Amino acid sequence: MDKLIVASSPHIKDKATTSRIMLDVIIALMPTAILSVYYFSYVAALIIVTSVSSCVLFEYLFNLITKKRHTETDLSCVVTGLILALNMPPLKSSIILSVIGAFVAIVIIKMLFGGIGQNIFNPAAAARLFLTASFSSLMTVYVAPLTDGITAATPLAIPEGEVLPSYLDMFLGKTAGSLGETAAITLIAGGIYLIFRKVITWEIPVTYIGTVALLSYVFGQDPLYCVLAGGLMIGSIYMATDYTTSPMTHKGKFIFAAGLGLMTASIRKFGSNTEGVAYSLLFMNALVPLIDRFTTVKTFGRIKKK
Repeated sequence: MDKLIVASSPHIKDKATTSRIMLDVIIALMPTAILSVYYFSYVAALIIVTSVSSCVLFEYLFNLITKKRHTETDLSCVVTGLILALNMPPLKSSIILSVIGAFVAIVIIKMLFGGIGQNIFNPAAAARLFLTASFSSLMTVYVAPLTDGITAATPLAIPEGEVLPSYLDMFLGKTAGSLGETAAITLIAGGIYLIFRKVITWEIPVTYIGTVALLSYVFGQDPLYCVLAGGLMIGSIYMATDYTTSPMTHKGKFIFAAGLGLMTASIRKFGSNTEGVAYSLLFMNALVPLIDRFTTVKTFGRIKKK
């Protein structure tokens, strides 16, 4: 009889690699990136290229200076740069701000915490909030799509009584906003692709969006309008599902997403800020270890310590 050999974890292995997963995320985001260039012209392309290249460069330099293994080829820094770019307003000033945001996201939020898999906050969300707090006058100005830089209010910031954009315009991205938060059609299509590729699961996006819709209705707002407006789509599909900063357990994902929805809807309704996605993400990111602790199934045969 052969001896039973018990090796260290993981016991269940998969062919998926970090670079393959990140490549799928990049593919999923490309339609949104391309559409942003169509709506906001060459400025959008410059912001995307600058943000992505800055993230790659900062990660390379950090690893070079600290003499650590180079991790740029896993493409996680490319994904961070792309998501950060899609969270930027379509202004020329965003080209410079994206460099600062890339430094915050990669060096401070990711690498100083130990690199991929060690950071407790979503790098892109943290960088966006840092830029918003530091350069609020530049990060809160938006332009209408297909115009020559004409400023316009985002759907969530339009004063009461004025004409609101149609559902179709918001679905297709024909509204003012950050590069990648306006076009629900491409964001949803990319999310379906990621679910099909088994990169993400449906629990967090559906629960997050559903909670916002339900609470918006309770608060007397238009649920569909609140779902299509702002950064809910990109936040729920591409940022809240980040492996490192979201719960590991099935039950934990529902709790995490419901908390995100509660905070986002509440900030939008009662807060002075019209957009609550990034704030909600960072707050719930901090609670992930606690959520995992109380939702992880106890190991069979484990003896409780006194």
